[in-house]
Amino acid sequence: MPRSTRPRSQEKEAKPVSAAQQTTWRWISTFLDAIAAETGAARNTSLAYGRDLKDFAEWAADRGHDIATLGREEVEAYLVFCDAQGLSKATRARRLSSLRQLFRFAFEEGWRKDNPALRISGPGKSQSLPKTLSQDEILRLLDAARQHGRSQEDRLRNTAMMELLYATGMRVTELVTLPQAAVRGDPAMILVRGKGNKERLVPLSPPARAAVADWLAALDAKLAAIRPGSGPAPKALFPGGGSEGHITRQSFFVMVKALAVKAGISPAKVTPHVLRHAFATHLLAGGADLRVIQTLLGHADLGTTEIYTHVLEDEMKELVLNHHPLAKKG
Repeated sequence: MPRSTRPRSQEKEAKPVSAAQQTTWRWISTFLDAIAAETGAARNTSLAYGRDLKDFAEWAADRGHDIATLGREEVEAYLVFCDAQGLSKATRARRLSSLRQLFRFAFEEGWRKDNPALRISGPGKSQSLPKTLSQDEILRLLDAARQHGRSQEDRLRNTAMMELLYATGMRVTELVTLPQAAVRGDPAMILVRGKGNKERLVPLSPPARAAVADWLAALDAKLAAIRPGSGPAPKALFPGGGSEGHITRQSFFVMVKALAVKAGISPAKVTPHVLRHAFATHLLAGGADLRVIQTLLGHADLGTTEIYTHVLEDEMKELVLNHHPLAKKG
């Protein structure tokens, strides 16, 4: 039997997209545009919503469900499917939250007369205390940053990033997108643009100010050496070669892991967000007011900040159990 001469791509035609699938993708696209425009959702938040809803849309399409008419049973079946896939409680809770938001939007737009995900009891997130680092570990990381890099310029940049992160408690996205204009003139406080484009002022410690000044001097020297006509000068404090114009979150994450190894700390224990936790925990241990820490971190709810008090309670319990003579057996 002669082999077909048709290209392989033509032998199997693409499965046609149903009207229900078109509706699903239109709803998701419109919803994502709305939260980006109306609530000022951060790019990473929009991407997280998009990933969760894409997974649900594909699950629904495989089973022939129509997003305009499916009910509570179908949403619950999807959550059972997620559980069977081995997804964590936190991931399943987030996906249910994404569905609630989508269906609430559909209800408000008049696309549906109900929200099938509204009264479903989610798995809940596992309550775990934020991981943190000791002050000694932080000092070792900062020392490692001063030595890490192929050039003096790299070492100055790495030091400035780490000093800024620990001195301010910024989120990693806030750090990598920080503009040069925010730190020009050696300010004692800088303006940080956080989630939902909300702005807050955070003070800089003397070591952080010195590290930023050294990095700016090196950056200015580098930019001055570039011949005219090579393009506009970068606006980001920590420029990168990508389209976004700044070093990526992923690159910084990898660098932090490398610093942990250099500092003799398990890399599994260290992430950029752990440094944010260390900033808050160390401030609280030093006697800082909880509401001040809330403002510095950019938390909308004081309850989010209060979790750091539990971190300190656990540390104090461990201290007593390990060092108090009456707590030792025998």
